[in-house]
Amino acid sequence: MRKSSVILTALCVSVFVVGTSEYLVAGLLPQVAEDLGVSVGAAGQTVTAYGLGVVVGGPVVTLLTARMPRKGLALSLMLLFAVGSAVSAFAGSYEVLLIGRVLSSFSHAAFFALALVVAGKVVPEEKAGRAIAAVVSGLTVATLLGVPLGALLGERTDWRTPFVVLTVLTLLGTALLAAVLPRQAAESAGARAEIRVMAQRPVLLAIATTAVGFAGVATVFTYIAPLLTEVTGFAAFVVSVLLLAYGAGSFLGNLIAGRLTDRAPAATLRGVFAALALLLACTPFAVTWKPTAVLAVLLLGLLATATIAPLQGLILRHAREAPTLAVSVNVGAFQLATAMGSAVGGVIVAAGALRWTGLAGAVLSALGLAVSVYALPRKSKSAKGGAPEAGTAATSPAPTTV
Repeated sequence: MRKSSVILTALCVSVFVVGTSEYLVAGLLPQVAEDLGVSVGAAGQTVTAYGLGVVVGGPVVTLLTARMPRKGLALSLMLLFAVGSAVSAFAGSYEVLLIGRVLSSFSHAAFFALALVVAGKVVPEEKAGRAIAAVVSGLTVATLLGVPLGALLGERTDWRTPFVVLTVLTLLGTALLAAVLPRQAAESAGARAEIRVMAQRPVLLAIATTAVGFAGVATVFTYIAPLLTEVTGFAAFVVSVLLLAYGAGSFLGNLIAGRLTDRAPAATLRGVFAALALLLACTPFAVTWKPTAVLAVLLLGLLATATIAPLQGLILRHAREAPTLAVSVNVGAFQLATAMGSAVGGVIVAAGALRWTGLAGAVLSALGLAVSVYALPRKSKSAKGGAPEAGTAATSPAPTTV
């Protein structure tokens, strides 16, 4: 096995561990609430606190560590994550659990961004999309297997056990990274360079594409279970199977998008968002018949994560001089997209229009497509050989997760 493959595998495993933590507690809310003497709603705020920590803490940590060597930074972030998981596992109160979750979240975006940047550096540039997809696959596997298995373990034992296991796995992942990651100097001149590069127009518009376009997925997926039970008429068990199929589709879609990104990143991104907008617009009609509902879920799985590799790949290209902050902020943009999409969907569901969440999702994905077209015109005068390329702004240096 080539050295680059070993490094990508280690990064993928580490991202799997970090990704499992994000929604792990969501499947354990009743146990957490009962043990710590709070309401289920209050326990659910630990998920919110984690998301806010990713959005706010990720860029801050990235800026503060801009001058650190990359290998030392990766190990430090994993150790911080381990500390947060251990604090969560042994929390004696709700407040301590919140602290543990926030500590873990601070390393989430920064580590994920660093992993994607390193992945793009250990392979030739023409294979960067596949390398990014390989690392992101750790996140899709975490959603597909890590979170449900962790919830099952918590139900069979208690809610603290999954966090203990997560802490151990994090330490093992840290040891693996220590063994295989090459020593790399800091990628930029410091925080100023990171901010300057991130503030460039193509980078900001790519991040805006993430925040707006991916919200379309969250608008529907957040309420997919009641949609399939109340509108389509599936039994709860069938919905669980369909969600597993959705996760498998996400894994496959991510890998396919990674390969397509290496060939045409901008075209891949536009194609995915166009397909998403069309699919989501058809969803309210597809869910009225079981066969088409199944097809819609499978296609949504394929497309949901297919945005990550082209978005992150484009940002890595635009922010080549100092990419870590831009990628970290884009990771946070996925969190914002989830929150925004969930809120939009919640308003629609509260109005008694559960079936029609897909239309709102289609509008958001179409807006993401529009922003990407504005940010990344089809033709670029600076593209090598006159070929289509991502990024045309004069300010671009000579570039999603999740």
